[in-house]
Amino acid sequence: MTDTNKKKLTINDIAKLCGVGKSTVSRVLNQDPMVNEETRKKVNSIIEKYKFTPSKSARAMRGYSNRSFGIIVTRLDSYAENQAVSAILPILYQNNIDPIILESQFSQAKVEENLKMLAHQKIDGVILFAFSGINAANLASWKQKMVVIARPLEGFVSICHDDERAVNALMHYFHRDKHYQHISFIGIQINDETTGLLRYQTYLQYCQQHQLISQAQLGELNYQSGYLLAKQALASKPQAILCATDSLAFGVQKYLAEQKIDHIEVACIGRNDLLTFLFPQTKFYRLGFRESGQEAANILIQMLEKNIPAQKIIISSHDLNP
Repeated sequence: MTDTNKKKLTINDIAKLCGVGKSTVSRVLNQDPMVNEETRKKVNSIIEKYKFTPSKSARAMRGYSNRSFGIIVTRLDSYAENQAVSAILPILYQNNIDPIILESQFSQAKVEENLKMLAHQKIDGVILFAFSGINAANLASWKQKMVVIARPLEGFVSICHDDERAVNALMHYFHRDKHYQHISFIGIQINDETTGLLRYQTYLQYCQQHQLISQAQLGELNYQSGYLLAKQALASKPQAILCATDSLAFGVQKYLAEQKIDHIEVACIGRNDLLTFLFPQTKFYRLGFRESGQEAANILIQMLEKNIPAQKIIISSHDLNP
């Protein structure tokens, strides 16, 4: 095709260049997980080479609405982020907006790759679940059509949770309500600014303000880390253990159960249905991810119609479970 660059390509053109059917190209464009990975790479390389973008009319003919939003989560298996997404989707459907859900895996490069693909598809807006280390400068071109959840990004509409209030509420419960003096903390490494550093610092500040001896163990954001750190935490003979996340609480409760230890109370930030089913004695503080998802979707829809200034919105935390 000698004049490929002189005209706007169609899906048929892309299919011929790739040696596949038109339906395969369409499935790649719509992130069908059943497409063979080798075929997906071949189609995407041609799309990138010729700067192909599907027209709005083509999308409509394939049964899609004229508007679409990208949702970039950090992990598809994140319980908290799935709560937010489950609140986002009904709002998008009600407004005839098609969602495209992608995963960043805490990678700046992956975020940029996802955004590049979404730009090719002429996406109307993006909801991004941010993480520590993400470079806001590299996202500058998206400021007018992106809402960020979980981390504040300079120049963007950011929706954050009240982590400090959550930690203080759980510490208050252990210290004032239960009269515990020995409260251990199991968290994640402080290179994570919010889930790691902010929650850890808030714990330390509470201990300092109330003359408590701080006992903290920091690890990774997973069940296994909570399990391994629980053994270390027990060396200080705590009356209670505060976990920075529900994932850590899973590991801690499993270790305590295996050791037949039932006199140590466990609390965590974030509510997980499976955790409360298996270990109903766990105290938790729900951050309100569903509410942040709803807020993000509604604001992004407003941004299609008018300019919304950059701002940081704090979603009020919710009370402890009874």
